[in-house]
Amino acid sequence: MQSKNGIPDSRNRTHSDAYPSPPFEHQKQPFPGLAKNMIPVPDHGETSYKGSDRLIGRKALITGGDSGIGRAVAIAFAREGADVAINYLPEEEEDAVEVIALIRAEGCKAVAIPGDIRNEAFCQQLVTQAAQELGGLDLLINNAGRQQFCESIKDLTTEAFDATFKTNVYAMFWITKAALSYLPRGAAIINTASVQAYLPSDNLLDYSQTKAAIVAFTKSLAKQLAPEGIRVNAVAPGPYWTVLQCSGGQPQEKIEKFGASAPLGRPGQPAEIASLYVTFASPESSFTSGQVWCSDGGTGTL
Repeated sequence: MQSKNGIPDSRNRTHSDAYPSPPFEHQKQPFPGLAKNMIPVPDHGETSYKGSDRLIGRKALITGGDSGIGRAVAIAFAREGADVAINYLPEEEEDAVEVIALIRAEGCKAVAIPGDIRNEAFCQQLVTQAAQELGGLDLLINNAGRQQFCESIKDLTTEAFDATFKTNVYAMFWITKAALSYLPRGAAIINTASVQAYLPSDNLLDYSQTKAAIVAFTKSLAKQLAPEGIRVNAVAPGPYWTVLQCSGGQPQEKIEKFGASAPLGRPGQPAEIASLYVTFASPESSFTSGQVWCSDGGTGTL
């Protein structure tokens, strides 16, 4: 069932079989792509996520907040009472406008900050602007990612390798470092890793390396920041139905059967993972740090 704006209406979904399963239509978008053009459109929780005031008064910065998992987290955080700033590429403005409207519909402050996080100066500006416009910062979600498949190391260019590491690893380092000037005791940092850190695919050589680096960064930084009362955790998604996949993240033959190999027989929808980020962000998880929480449809990777 579709709602009037084309977003899946998932209010009555109570079990796994209610979500779309492969085969999916042939579809390809130029990088970075738009979620609104996917078939089917991903469920980010637009109609399904119900908050319970777990993040009242919190102020969050989410990179990659226009679509996919970042969008689902932004919606969930707002419905839990948090003010939210999202970062995204300028080409993703159409998706971002929808997210900003959804955040504001909850009565929360919404800040849109487009820009390329492969640039260190922009990363520093991003954090400063988010903290200033939100009136503080106590939740940082390093979620933005670059994934472009390449079948052979012989064809993987230095330019592509560098772009993936700049987006997935360097930006996380730059943004986190800048955010520490604002994050108080009780703050939380949540990074988006991947099952690729543990079960890397042969055609995601550079991407899987960055996700392994994110896991190590999370565990090491958690120990470093523990004395300051700042928790650091990561979420490791398996196959999730996001625009990342059909804008170069996977070859088309894999898109059409995407998620079929998971025990649940389908890819996850972004709405199904947002609650993990909420749990890590909430004060109830005050003794949880340095952890990686996997959601992969039953494979049991972690």
